[in-house]
Amino acid sequence: MGRAAAAGGGAGGARRWLRWLGLCFWAAGAAAARGTDNGEALPESIPSAPGTLPHFIEEPDDAYIIKSNPIALRCKARPAMQIFFKCNGEWVHQNEHVSEESLDESSGLKVREVFINVTRQQVEDFHGPEDYWCQCVAWSHLGTSKSRKASVRIAYLRKNFEQDPQGREVPIEGMIVLHCRPPEGVPAAEVEWLKNEEPIDSEQDENIDTRADHNLIIRQARLSDSGNYTCMAANIVAKRRSLSATVVVYVDGSWEVWSEWSVCSPECEHLRIRECTAPPPRNGGKFCEGLSQESENCTDGLCILGIENASDIALYSGLGAAVVAVAVLVIGVTLYRRSQSDYGVDVIDSSALTGNSLLLNSSMQPDLTVSRTYSGPICLQDPLDKELMTESSLFNPLSDIKVKVQSSFMVSLGVSERAEYHGKNHSGTFPHGNNRSFSTMHPRNKTPYIQNMSSLPTRTELRTTGVFGHLGGRLVMPNTGVSLLIPHGAIPEENSWEIYMSINQGEPSLQSDGSEVLLSPEVTCGPPDMIVTTPFALTIPHCADVSSEHWNIHLKKRTQQGKWEEVMSVEDESTSCYCLLDPFACHVLLDSFGTYALTGEPITDCAVKQLKVAVFGCMSCNSLDYNLRVYCVDNTPWAFQEVVSDERHQGGQLLEEPKLLHFKGNTFSLQISILDIPPFLWRIKPFTACQEVPFSRVWCSNRQPLHCAFSLERYTPTTTQLSCKICIRQLKGHEQILQVQTSILESERETITFFAQEDSTFPAQTGPKAFKIPYSIRQRICATFDTPNAKGKDWQMLAQKNSINRNLSYFATQSSPSAVILNLWEARHQHDGDLDSLACALEEIGRTHTKLSNITESQLDEADFNYSRQNGL
Repeated sequence: MGRAAAAGGGAGGARRWLRWLGLCFWAAGAAAARGTDNGEALPESIPSAPGTLPHFIEEPDDAYIIKSNPIALRCKARPAMQIFFKCNGEWVHQNEHVSEESLDESSGLKVREVFINVTRQQVEDFHGPEDYWCQCVAWSHLGTSKSRKASVRIAYLRKNFEQDPQGREVPIEGMIVLHCRPPEGVPAAEVEWLKNEEPIDSEQDENIDTRADHNLIIRQARLSDSGNYTCMAANIVAKRRSLSATVVVYVDGSWEVWSEWSVCSPECEHLRIRECTAPPPRNGGKFCEGLSQESENCTDGLCILGIENASDIALYSGLGAAVVAVAVLVIGVTLYRRSQSDYGVDVIDSSALTGNSLLLNSSMQPDLTVSRTYSGPICLQDPLDKELMTESSLFNPLSDIKVKVQSSFMVSLGVSERAEYHGKNHSGTFPHGNNRSFSTMHPRNKTPYIQNMSSLPTRTELRTTGVFGHLGGRLVMPNTGVSLLIPHGAIPEENSWEIYMSINQGEPSLQSDGSEVLLSPEVTCGPPDMIVTTPFALTIPHCADVSSEHWNIHLKKRTQQGKWEEVMSVEDESTSCYCLLDPFACHVLLDSFGTYALTGEPITDCAVKQLKVAVFGCMSCNSLDYNLRVYCVDNTPWAFQEVVSDERHQGGQLLEEPKLLHFKGNTFSLQISILDIPPFLWRIKPFTACQEVPFSRVWCSNRQPLHCAFSLERYTPTTTQLSCKICIRQLKGHEQILQVQTSILESERETITFFAQEDSTFPAQTGPKAFKIPYSIRQRICATFDTPNAKGKDWQMLAQKNSINRNLSYFATQSSPSAVILNLWEARHQHDGDLDSLACALEEIGRTHTKLSNITESQLDEADFNYSRQNGL
């Protein structure tokens, strides 16, 4: 009995201790809330369920202060003897609390509810590392419970949009993308689009998408989509309207079929017509191209018109007399010139060197589709040699090139525009002007000169392969400018693929239509059935002088049936792929492998192709002869590598660093001439001083390397040095001079370099070493910029700082826009890897101040960004 009583007394003592501890906790909190040093009062009643901690029925919510109106925070808990608020770590005074007490009928527990007000002044006066916050603390006899923290911010919405939508004119069924970046605000503004002041409901129209980061995307434009579009931004404070953007959807006109031929007229002609009504141009669309009326002779040329009056007779008599006079003059000049020269011709076709008859011509107009002589500045040659040349295969690779030779008789008449190039020998030093480290070309074949390049073995494909896994990597085709970037994570874990890349070296399978020309090699990457989880980057070199005013450049892909179809124009908006056009290469983000190429359609005559011009030389079969070969090829590393490979087979040596020539699409031909040959040391073979290439042959030079040859002969075997100039110029265009100063003896010849060592790296790089940005840093950049930010410091700002200003809707559809932007950066900077510029871009945004270039692989685990608390990071 005593022990039981003692036990009961012990249990009652424990309960009293617990109750006393609970009262102490409550008293301490109440005293702190009242600002006193100790508790002055105890609760009048004790909760009816001992041993229960307070449970919050209602917790304070985040709130925004609008203008100068205070906000109320509230919380409710049971069982609770007392509840007090704590804001920014400090207790709110008891007098600022409004408390209500009730009884929960179902449980019989006491329910307490408390309110406080927070003013704008309190929030503005607070200066801390985070937003102004408040939290509830509730007491019961057993202990305390804390609610969630509720933040209090001052709401606002700035007046000006960070980006207003811009008006556009798009063809029917084209894609329309209107960009909108609302004003900075708290909370972030919601965006709504209006068309002609009426709200747009994208759920009612599957052709419209407004989910891509506030942008409005119309996948296929319709005539009904023309109108004025406005971006509306609103939050709890205010509404803002952007500037209106006018969208015009136009239709280009097309021709109906031709009508039937009309009855034959008295003039022996009949007509047919067609109208531009299928469809007619609308909303400013282009009128139909071509003729709307066509006529032709309706008697197969047998119709003879009568001479109606005497004036016609006089006219035809005068014309006949003029023709006879011109014929007599031409015959006289020809006979005189034959008496002055053993050759006696001004213009010959290269076929004359293979036994065909000579062609006499005076001033025929250019025809870009056939082989023909051109009028223009006359190319001069001093006839130093009177032998008839017998090397019949010299010009075989250029059957459509005309060679102009001028006799001393024509020089005596003063018919020359290029006489200033003929004078004293060039005695200047041979320029190099390049201090970079280069690899050199040494002739592998010491056999005599192979003149007919068409006899060389034909190469059809240049190929490289590599095995890649989840870590990704880079596949490079050395000295071609072509590369493939496989991002980290593009291949699923525990998978690996053998990825290949090749360049078509045979006849291009892409046949150009109309004025369209091929600007790049045809690049194939595969395997075609491989699926990637994030876009890969394909870099293709091109030879266009980039300007949206003069070129319309397209990315094309070859289908499985061998046909080519357009993927997109580089200026278009698309969510399926992305093209970034740099001065010498195009970087394409793709999600499927295949064969791709770039084509260009010149918009104006000022469209320019960049050509690389170079001169090679080698000894001929005759020990006294020396041959110069001048190449004009598209300015892509791949095209020049083909030339180098051919010259290796012939034992050729590069004599001067290649130069860049801008070739305009103005239909004027290219002229190549040799100047300033030492007169008493060397002489040039007949018919090779100046050569002219038709415009179409140069404009489509990607079909095969364009070159011409000059054959020189020494007077004596003791002459071992050669100096001269090669002038390459387009009529009414640009010009380049190649300075040749070399020794024809291989032992004394200076080696000219042409490929940088950095281009001769290993074809396949896998894992982290293939990327310039360390993976841990990359992850932190993505985590920072993928998150939307009210101040606009998100992935769109990252794109802008990296000169990516168009087609942002493509990135908006990606799971990590920042990662795709960084993949594009890696593709663009595979040679320089300028991490300092990226760090500066990030620093300008205000996200990081760490110098990426100072981070080495050994520091990756410790590397970190210094985030600025003032920017909320």
